[in-house]
Amino acid sequence: MRVAVVGGHGQIARLLHPLLVAAGHRPVALVRREEQRPALEAVGAEVRLLDIENDDVHAFARAFAGCDAVVFSAGGGPDGNARRKQTVDLEGSLKSAAAAPVAGISRFVQISAIDVDRPVAPDTGEVWAAYVAAKRDADAALRAGSLDWTILRPGRLTDDPATGRVALGPDVARGDVTRADVAAVVAAVLVRAETTGHQWNLVGGDVAVAEAITTALNA
Repeated sequence: MRVAVVGGHGQIARLLHPLLVAAGHRPVALVRREEQRPALEAVGAEVRLLDIENDDVHAFARAFAGCDAVVFSAGGGPDGNARRKQTVDLEGSLKSAAAAPVAGISRFVQISAIDVDRPVAPDTGEVWAAYVAAKRDADAALRAGSLDWTILRPGRLTDDPATGRVALGPDVARGDVTRADVAAVVAAVLVRAETTGHQWNLVGGDVAVAEAITTALNA
């Protein structure tokens, strides 16, 4: 498959590209800045420019041209800017989901965050509250649409090495998970059509990725 990765220079995306290449796919990294191209091409990704915040649905569709699936891996980041949670985490997802069918794509995997459907505490800071709301609303919109979606909701992300072992399911409790393991799960669910229509929490665990997906499907 040719896989469009929105937020193609993000930390998870940069771990995902080599996994897709190793599996025989072609990652298409969608990034905002031309200077990000060399490092991404070095790991086998095709690079296309896309400004998530300022480009419209038609620009997204053009960026998706020739692709077979979309991975939404973008995030506003820990920049203290509540507005960017709206423009990147929510509106970026909405535009991606709207553009996918225009480009003839139905498969869509979204990286969200654990527990975003739960109310935030009254003393929650503005930025975190905005982040939770953006992820919650993006997931709800994707679930309500007609794409062949899978939503992964990781726990607290770490930069530790991949373990290859995770816990996956709709009610898995909050915990840590490596970004590398999240990338591995994304790469695995992309090619398993039976994961369509599932939303799973994802944390570190004791079960190999492929087995964890099968267990979650059979739960």
